[in-house]
Amino acid sequence: MALPTVNVEDVRKALSNHLSKLGFEVYPLKIGWYNVVLPPSLHLSYSDDTLGAVVLSTPAMFEQAFLPFMESRGWKGVSADPIDQCVKHCINNTVSECFPGLKVDVSYDYEMLPSRKPKFLAQSAAHVAGAVYYYQHSDIPDHPWGEKKMFGVCIHPRLGGWFAIRAMLVFVGSEVGSELQQTAPPDCVPTREDRIQLLEDFNLRWQRYRPPSPNLLPETEKILLHPPSPATRPAHRLGLPDRGRRGQHTGELTDDNSERRRYS
Repeated sequence: MALPTVNVEDVRKALSNHLSKLGFEVYPLKIGWYNVVLPPSLHLSYSDDTLGAVVLSTPAMFEQAFLPFMESRGWKGVSADPIDQCVKHCINNTVSECFPGLKVDVSYDYEMLPSRKPKFLAQSAAHVAGAVYYYQHSDIPDHPWGEKKMFGVCIHPRLGGWFAIRAMLVFVGSEVGSELQQTAPPDCVPTREDRIQLLEDFNLRWQRYRPPSPNLLPETEKILLHPPSPATRPAHRLGLPDRGRRGQHTGELTDDNSERRRYS
């Protein structure tokens, strides 16, 4: 029996219409694109043409989604990581409202399998979806690190490092054809020397690391990009909502790389 098909543009538009006004970006992909770049032990158990989507948050999410979410709860009664709770609320509500007749599996970047492997590799997924470029040591010819483990880092073409990969949606049993073509992510760090510096800053000087700043953000978004940022640990995040309520905006929750680098 043939599997049902979905219209990619309708899915993209529905997700974007709901999530873009909350500070998120959506990038469709085929699950086969993801599986082909990973070893079989990390494959997702869907057919290659199954439709998926990667969801990123931008700095605008702090004011457009997070502050209203906290205000609606009286600035209390949230988990140890209120950002994750807010993101889950926004995405689950969007999926329920937009796709009531479809089965959609939603995996969040912090979720783990019983084997302690992540449900999906966020940086790999965002790269194959064309959202961000995932720079790894394999992208650098004759890199200087030998066998030393160097974690990769993603760079957004507009936001630099000020974003987070939040979730992957999989439209179970819904396949797409040639109307969805894979597009390579923009290469924002094209030279060997700059790639070496990027990975060394991220891996060897991570306590002082600040993600590359966006050059193209409108001024209304730049207000959110103040430190502390990736250095803030999840256990310390409960103080952030109160700072946000007092107008002390931070970009803390917009960088995907410092806390999730062990995943990919």
